[in-house]
Amino acid sequence: MHSSWNIIVEHLRNELQGYGGLLQLFDEQQSNLLRGDSDAVLSYAHEIEAQVKVAAELRDRREQTVGAFAAEVGRPVETTLKKLLPLFPADVQPLLAALINEVNHLIHRVRRGATRNHQLLSCAVDLHRETLRMLRPSAFIKTYSPQGQVSMSPSNSAWQAAG
Repeated sequence: MHSSWNIIVEHLRNELQGYGGLLQLFDEQQSNLLRGDSDAVLSYAHEIEAQVKVAAELRDRREQTVGAFAAEVGRPVETTLKKLLPLFPADVQPLLAALINEVNHLIHRVRRGATRNHQLLSCAVDLHRETLRMLRPSAFIKTYSPQGQVSMSPSNSAWQAAG
C-alpha cells in the first residue's frame, strides 16, 4: 500500500501542475485581451487547447491509479479518492486530503478563468461587429429567427468587397 499512496500523491501533484499551467495561460490570455493583442489571444487559445488535453491526460492517469487501488482493496473502481482516504496510513491522509482539496480548488478557478475569458472574447467580438455595422450599415442584413429574435449578419457582398 505504501507504493500506492506515493504514486497517487505524484499523480495529484502532476495534476496540480497541469491546472496551474492552465490558470497561467488564462491569465496571460486575459491580459492580451485587455491590451487588444488579437494575435497573442489566438496564440494563447492554441496553447490553452493543448494544456487542456495535458490536464485531462493527467487526470485520467490519476483516476486510473485510484481505480486500481480501489480494486486492490476490494472497493468499486469508481470509488472516489476522498472516500478511500480512511484506507491509507493515518500519517498520509492529511497530505492526500490537502492535495485533493487543492486540485478541486484549482478546477474551480480554471472554470472561472475559462468563463471570464469566454465572456471577454464574446464582448470583444460583439463590439467589433457593432463597430463594423456602424461603419458599413449596408454590409449587414437583418434576419429574424422563428422565435422573432433579430440577428445582424454580414452580407456576402461585404466580405467579397473586403476580401
